[in-house]
Amino acid sequence: MLTAFFKSLAQLGDRAILGALAWTLALAALIFALTGWGLWQGLAWAMASYGGPLSGYAEWTGVLAVVATIIAFWFWWRVVAIAVLQLFADRIVIAVERKHYPQAAASARDLPWGPSLAMALRSLGRALLYNAIALPFALVLLFTGVGAPMLFLGVNAVLVGRDLDEMVSARHPGLAAEPSPRTSRFVLGLIANLLLLVPLVNLFAPIIAAAMATHLFHQRRT
Repeated sequence: MLTAFFKSLAQLGDRAILGALAWTLALAALIFALTGWGLWQGLAWAMASYGGPLSGYAEWTGVLAVVATIIAFWFWWRVVAIAVLQLFADRIVIAVERKHYPQAAASARDLPWGPSLAMALRSLGRALLYNAIALPFALVLLFTGVGAPMLFLGVNAVLVGRDLDEMVSARHPGLAAEPSPRTSRFVLGLIANLLLLVPLVNLFAPIIAAAMATHLFHQRRT
């Protein structure tokens, strides 16, 4: 796991990986911008239509929308970034394989946009569903101080590990018959989620995690 991590860090400067990072950040930023705009318009309409005495403060809806979007970015960056990453994963997987696993790179298949989009939507759907299921338990654990964050960290470690492993194995259907160990996937997802908690580092975390997943996929077959 540590070998995969340091190899992934060393390759962050590759042009293909930087390109995937740029596209992932740009599309994620667009999603959050559209979310903020939607909140702004929705709040403005609700305030004007049903605000009553608060309708005079309609000009503040833009500020509220910006604040809500920033909060959403903090909590939902992991979900959005991992889902968006599925669309550009080919670039990362191919870059890692060409440098470290050339034979596997020769046999890899390019995943069309349709299946990539389906994987992204499944990733997003699972994240929303399982986090919603975990929410009542997290509320019960609030009094512990650390129970709720640990619960969400564990749930999302499982989800991210699965998403990343699926992202690589989908490009090697002939090699994917052997299932990835659950412990390995969980540790990968845990590392990714911990990196996503660190400001600035969280921007690179999805790319590092995707490269690590590629290394781990091939290392267990050598």
